[in-house]
Amino acid sequence: MTTITATIRHFLLWAFLLAVPAAAAQDLALEDIAFVEIDSGRVLMTLTLSGPAPQPSVFTVDQPARLSLDLPGTRTAVAQRYQRINMGNVRAVASAESRGRTRVVVELGSSAPYDVDVDGNRILVRLDGLAAARAAQSAPTMRDRRATLEGVDFRRGQKGEGRVVVRLNDPKTVVDVKPEGGKIIARFRNTRLAEGMGKRLDVLDFATPVRYVDIRTDGSDSVVALTPVTGQEYEQAAYQSGDLFTLELQPLTPAEREELQRQRPQFTGERISLSFQNVEVRSLLQIIADVAGTNMVISDSVEGEMAMRLENVPWDQALDIILRTKGLGMRQQGNVMLVAPVEEIAQRERVELEAAKQQTELAPLRSELIQVNYAKATDMRALLSSGDTSLLSERGRVTVDERTNTLLVLETREKIDEIRELLGQLDVPVRQVLIESRIVIANDDFARELGTRFGVSTISRSGSTTIGQSGGAPVAGGTTGGGTTGGTGGGASGSGNSGSRTIIGGGIPSANDNYIVNLPVANAAGAIGWTILGSNFLIDLELSALQQEGRGEIISTPRVVTANGKQAVIEQGREIPYQSSSGNAGTQTQFKKAVLSLSVSPQITPDNRVIMDLSVTNDSQGEDVNTGVGSAPAIDTRRLDTQVLIASGETVVLGGVFQEETRRSSAKVPFLGDIPLLGTLFRNNSRSDNKRELLIFVTPRVLQEGLVVQ
Repeated sequence: MTTITATIRHFLLWAFLLAVPAAAAQDLALEDIAFVEIDSGRVLMTLTLSGPAPQPSVFTVDQPARLSLDLPGTRTAVAQRYQRINMGNVRAVASAESRGRTRVVVELGSSAPYDVDVDGNRILVRLDGLAAARAAQSAPTMRDRRATLEGVDFRRGQKGEGRVVVRLNDPKTVVDVKPEGGKIIARFRNTRLAEGMGKRLDVLDFATPVRYVDIRTDGSDSVVALTPVTGQEYEQAAYQSGDLFTLELQPLTPAEREELQRQRPQFTGERISLSFQNVEVRSLLQIIADVAGTNMVISDSVEGEMAMRLENVPWDQALDIILRTKGLGMRQQGNVMLVAPVEEIAQRERVELEAAKQQTELAPLRSELIQVNYAKATDMRALLSSGDTSLLSERGRVTVDERTNTLLVLETREKIDEIRELLGQLDVPVRQVLIESRIVIANDDFARELGTRFGVSTISRSGSTTIGQSGGAPVAGGTTGGGTTGGTGGGASGSGNSGSRTIIGGGIPSANDNYIVNLPVANAAGAIGWTILGSNFLIDLELSALQQEGRGEIISTPRVVTANGKQAVIEQGREIPYQSSSGNAGTQTQFKKAVLSLSVSPQITPDNRVIMDLSVTNDSQGEDVNTGVGSAPAIDTRRLDTQVLIASGETVVLGGVFQEETRRSSAKVPFLGDIPLLGTLFRNNSRSDNKRELLIFVTPRVLQEGLVVQ
């Protein structure tokens, strides 16, 4: 009964391992598993790999006795996934590939000591015999008594999995993991808890499938029990690396649950119970055929015996277990099942394929015209006859009539039907995208300037000479005997008659007059002037001011429609001519573009989003630059190149440039312009604030068939 129970457990474990989807194949492969009996019941297991062997992760299970080796980054290429050994303490070995690693499970008669060595491309595992195993169980070694659980840590993984990490002081501690009473129990054989380790951890706040972690002692064993959250779907995994043992419960999303359900074999046959010892495989298959009520043809090469006990399982699941155990395959045609070794079925199918290939090569050729509606016929021809993926046979030919966009196909009837079916899927209307771009340029300018002009004119007599001075400088002279002095705006002149003197002044001096301080505002919007006239002097003062404000907004909206995957370009602007010299060719007229342009290559995704490769430019004419031959205009460029992903109909801001320019300047008379308050009369102050902002918006819209763009 013990043997039957162990066998049943092996079948279930093996079926589960094979149901797990294989990970992507690795370069390193497990090629062979060999067993040799050394002495006194000791067995040497040799794992041969295609390259340097990795360091395996090894862990054991006590009930049933199992030794497991995990080979990271390795795929399995052994001829038989399951082998009966019956040598020493070894009963059987199974290998399976899962999640980028290969697991080798050795079935043992009972738990026993082992040694693992890595030698080049081989992994050597030495297993003690039954006598050593019984001695180890009846008289535990000091190492087993010293085995201690040094720490238990709970962590939350990146995908929301609950992860319990147990630190052991002995990496060879035997661990038995199984569900029990609605909990996941990890039993560490012949171990004790470190002081203060026994406790219950409430980990519900971590938002994982685990609610409680209980750490306790059970006889000579230590137990870590995980209580799942009620109603939580999860996947269990346990692995060991060195002295760290990890037990993990990973939640399953609805999509993962559906995918796992699809990947698992669905057995719906009538339930049966089987209990046999050393029964012929052919007899078992006949029993299943009778239960299923189907016809079964069994190959003459199917032979051998097996023992099995199955209770209340679907007949198709029982058949699957038998086929996998004995390396058999099954093909069904209508109500007839063919059962034969996998190699025999593969050979038969290869022969059938060769016969079909020869039939195709001998079939008569026929020619047909196939009209291509939406695609280019030349593109379809390249697709049909491209290298290794060509749909044409060795005798087939395809030519194109570009005038009518038609394919002329010379092939067998079967190949022509395949080509028509493929073209029916590819020759469909291409979806189109409307891309609307909005370029906004906003300006906000402010300028203020204050200036002053100040002048003094004087007249004095010295003997018979009349001296006139304006702005501190003499401007004219006369002779003794008389004279007339006149001033306008602070100017003075003198000549003539002694005994009479006239000083004429008034008004605000003109811009050409000579001032002590001459710092006016250019193009002043307003000015205030004062003139003070005395007996022999004239003082003129003028204050001028200018303030400018301006706001502007330029909105450009280029729009373009293009097919999915095709580049579209739209430009609006002008080309500016300029003269250039190129050696002996003389002077030539060339052009520079100053345009608003939008270049886009859209790609529509299956979920109605749009991936766009965009290039947006908004150029304008700048200042002229001297080139030696003449002048050429500079181009002020605003450009953006990017790639974005956005849903149809939504608007995205591709980017923006905010530019702010602030200027403060002052022109003044040295020293005098620095005098508080009074210094205002001896300086010119100007201030300007200019702000510019550029924003680019893009809105793609996937056009539905029949939609009109206005």
